[in-house]
Amino acid sequence: MSRRKFASSGRAPKALDLTALNGLALAYLGKYATTRHKLRTYLARKLSERGWEGEEEAPLDAIVERCAELGYVDDALFAEARGAALMRRGYGAQRIADALRGAGIDSETAAPVRAAAREGALDAALVFARRKHIGPFGSKTSDMDQCRRHFAAMLRAGHPPDIARLVAFAEPGASLDLT
Repeated sequence: MSRRKFASSGRAPKALDLTALNGLALAYLGKYATTRHKLRTYLARKLSERGWEGEEEAPLDAIVERCAELGYVDDALFAEARGAALMRRGYGAQRIADALRGAGIDSETAAPVRAAAREGALDAALVFARRKHIGPFGSKTSDMDQCRRHFAAMLRAGHPPDIARLVAFAEPGASLDLT
């Protein structure tokens, strides 16, 4: 919105200073739950759009670390919340790991979330199957091509092949158990 305002008035946007950069960080954190990586990316984008008025390089890392110290950014909490939300929607461990990696969560921070996703793999697969009317939640017995398409959908949702196969090729109304 502000870019359009400046473009129509013919003025260049005012270059950012430390106060403005801190204000942008706080406004972003007030709107979005985010990670250190995403906050840094946002601030870098704003700097590229508007420029920096200081002599030295903009202290992006210092701003991000200060926000983390104050508790405004918590990568572990973000990873836990994002992983739980994706599991509730029926996504598997691989899809969750990809989402966390895309959000800039390091593998050490994501490890407990990935472990929880592996533990709840069948439950998440069944949630996905219920949403998509796959396998035991289908209305009629699927032909082999339909089962293969369901299997592929389960794989794209991040489920391991053994669980995806179990669910996708199950008859409607079947009760599934890994034991």
